[in-house]
Amino acid sequence: MAKDHVRMGQVVGLFGPGAMMDLPDRSVLVMGLDHWEAFGPKPFESIEEPRLAQLLERRLAGGDDKRIAGDKPVSFRTPPIDPGDPRQSSPAIKARVFPEWFACDAIPGDPPNRRRIVRFSDLEAPKRLDWKGDDGKKRRVSPLRFVCGCETGHLQDIEWRRVVHARQSGEAGACRKPMWLEDAGTSADPRDTRIVCDCGAKLSLEDLFQPGRLGPCGGKRPWLSSDDPAGCDKSLRLLTRSATNTYFPQVVRVISLPESNDALEKALDAVWSEVSKCGSVAEVAMAKKFNPTVAANLGPFADDEIFARIETRKAGSGSGSRDLQQNPRIAEFQLLASGRKLIGENRPDARLHAETLDRSVWDPKRDPMLTAIKDLVAVHRLREVSCLYGFTRFEPAPLADDGVEDVGLAVNGAPLGENPDWLPAVEQFGEGFFIRLDPDELAKWAARPKVQERRATIEGGLKAWSRARRARGASDKIAWEGEHIEFTMAHSLSHALMNEVAIDCGYPASSLKERLYLLPALPGDPKECGILIYTASAGNQGTLGGLVEVTRRFPAVMASALARLGLCSGDPICADHDPTKAAEDRALHGAACHGCLLVAETSCEQRNVFLDRSLLVETIAAQGASLF
Repeated sequence: MAKDHVRMGQVVGLFGPGAMMDLPDRSVLVMGLDHWEAFGPKPFESIEEPRLAQLLERRLAGGDDKRIAGDKPVSFRTPPIDPGDPRQSSPAIKARVFPEWFACDAIPGDPPNRRRIVRFSDLEAPKRLDWKGDDGKKRRVSPLRFVCGCETGHLQDIEWRRVVHARQSGEAGACRKPMWLEDAGTSADPRDTRIVCDCGAKLSLEDLFQPGRLGPCGGKRPWLSSDDPAGCDKSLRLLTRSATNTYFPQVVRVISLPESNDALEKALDAVWSEVSKCGSVAEVAMAKKFNPTVAANLGPFADDEIFARIETRKAGSGSGSRDLQQNPRIAEFQLLASGRKLIGENRPDARLHAETLDRSVWDPKRDPMLTAIKDLVAVHRLREVSCLYGFTRFEPAPLADDGVEDVGLAVNGAPLGENPDWLPAVEQFGEGFFIRLDPDELAKWAARPKVQERRATIEGGLKAWSRARRARGASDKIAWEGEHIEFTMAHSLSHALMNEVAIDCGYPASSLKERLYLLPALPGDPKECGILIYTASAGNQGTLGGLVEVTRRFPAVMASALARLGLCSGDPICADHDPTKAAEDRALHGAACHGCLLVAETSCEQRNVFLDRSLLVETIAAQGASLF
């Protein structure tokens, strides 16, 4: 941050549009996509992922959730790229100063624990880093750490004059006397911090937590420079500027599947966002003429052949279109669990290269502990595309309740632009391994009486969590997988393996990620379940092969991971935890804590909930429900 630079992966995440960012001299708000610069010879790179594009168009361009333009196919771009040449002007992401209220630093002679608060417009031009007092002395300023907003993402400065004088008849917003920030103690207790006006009005920060004290939300969207046309019916709530609940990014990730063997299909995949808009053979010819990327990929093919294939894709017939319309997560599982010896292609630029290992390679002694595992796949190379499509504040948006159909897309959130037809994305390359659980063994395990008892306990915690949220007016929707005992078991196994693999192969635990698969089944059929543990980094080089090597000693890694779960450093409290009597997220898992199963938030798909080690191994408080 010292040079006002951020990595692309940080933009598609914590510092996307609508996020507040601390720079060395002030706090800024990242502006929306309409304010991102795109000048220069190569200001950004296009990323092609047709399956993800169609998924987002289906969810975000139709119905009530219209965060992207519905009249154009959505495309993906990287954030603006610094050319690395100081002689060239660099495209940038614009930001505005926010908040616009500042507290002056004390200098000798100022009252102790009392600082003047001023607006940005009162600061000394041109840098506006200091405020000159009535005594002629300059005082350095720092942004106030309090703003306000609502759950849907709206954000605004606190109208300090109005809220401080709100209980004084006729003075609300009219008084222009100096205001001061007073700290009565050394703790962070809100009761010890007050805003005081020279007219005698005062306000404790504790008062700002009272419902409705900050007034109704006006639908302010300063990152878009326009208010929400639909308004807002919520009340403003106090936000601490640097707190984690100021910005919950909504990011969707997919694993790219191998390209089609058809040369034309491959070429269309590379430029689909450019040519999908073509409505005639003549427009295809124009795209080839004026777009060098299109010409390079589609040059060898006839214009009428290209247009016919585009129409076939759009119409929903043909193998290419069927691949696009298939659910991304289901398509990933079906490919990785296909049992094929070679999956994808073994070449440096392949999107996916994996091999299903023979059982004699990874389980030569037929270990009884591994009976529940059907297949192990070494994923030598994979490509992950991550796309930012919205955000919320105060709490994450509830996920869609239609299962893997939407790959965990949130059902609402704030938009990134006025009406964007593109979204910021990054592609990363890496490696990992995939585990397919035996559906028959899984069905036998789920039918055990002890497992059914444990399932009732875990679902009791989910119901208690839902009741608590409804009582305070919050949404109680949650990802559908959480209601399945198989998902909780697979999720717990994934975390146990990530913790063990980090020790075994040397990768940092926070660099590992999980992708969980639980496919819906017909009545009477066993459920299909799989786990992909992988790591990915920017650039074509990917990673160093440490995760693939884990498959060669998988029985030892698995045994060590399970052995660590038998006794937790938090026992007996961890093992005895009753989710039906816990509050908030502690109600969403059983025997799980930071000492055994919880991992970095960036590594987990489900915010570290739906975990229970008693479904994997015997604990001091629960026996008979373990799979292994």
